[in-house]
Amino acid sequence: MRAAVLQMTSGIDPAVNARTLQTAIAGAAARGAAMLFTPEMAGLLDSDRARAAANIVAEDADRVLAAVQAAAAEHGIWVHLGSLAVRRPDGRFANRGFVIDERGVIRARYDKLHLFDVDLPGGISWRESAAYAPGESACVVASSIGQIGLSICYDLRFADLYRALSDAGATILTVPAAFTRPTGAAHWHVLLRARAIEAGAWVIAAAQTGVHEDGRETFGHALVIDPWGEILLDMGEAPGLALVDIDAERVAEVRARLPVLAHRRAIPRVGMA
Repeated sequence: MRAAVLQMTSGIDPAVNARTLQTAIAGAAARGAAMLFTPEMAGLLDSDRARAAANIVAEDADRVLAAVQAAAAEHGIWVHLGSLAVRRPDGRFANRGFVIDERGVIRARYDKLHLFDVDLPGGISWRESAAYAPGESACVVASSIGQIGLSICYDLRFADLYRALSDAGATILTVPAAFTRPTGAAHWHVLLRARAIEAGAWVIAAAQTGVHEDGRETFGHALVIDPWGEILLDMGEAPGLALVDIDAERVAEVRARLPVLAHRRAIPRVGMA
């Protein structure tokens, strides 16, 4: 089964980002991919929240989502739209990922559970919770290439989420992201490899990269990692589209070799000595 991964440098104009996504969908389908994976915030990346607010709309009014659904149906390919910023009925925003089938139908939605509120070296500060509401549930969805467990970016640091996803049957873990350069250089590869090894699952992590219109810089290095922890694809820092073949049998092979899922136990109460 062939998967396509898009690494992009999203900007502040959703129409431009939508065209990038449509081109990637057509290209992935033409090269025989069963599914395309895109980064976090593929439709809009804008740290100016007052400016961004004008482009963040309800899901049913989102033109990027509609364009991706139409392109998926036109080209007969599944798409994991890593995430979009969407407006909730209560007026707050959600960082929401979508799995869209080859008919353009939304099969699953996932709102990012863990919000990025940090102060980094060099004066970089992010307060995602100032505008965004966290999700309330995890999600595993059946797709054309396997059982996919959904997550987004900062979720990567919370191993319990991936344990829950693999316990629920996920054989592929997705981590669309817009990692900063400092955190990416320090932790991106090691955390993604750890998640693949812990779960004995494929990890597909589409990424934002480069210098964006709003001035932020993202790490890139979109990765595909097999269940043994081997990196099969590292896209470096350039935007573009890459393809990789996913062997579904590799999951069973690795889990039989190291049956950690079968050995998992509920953690007992922690005693204080």
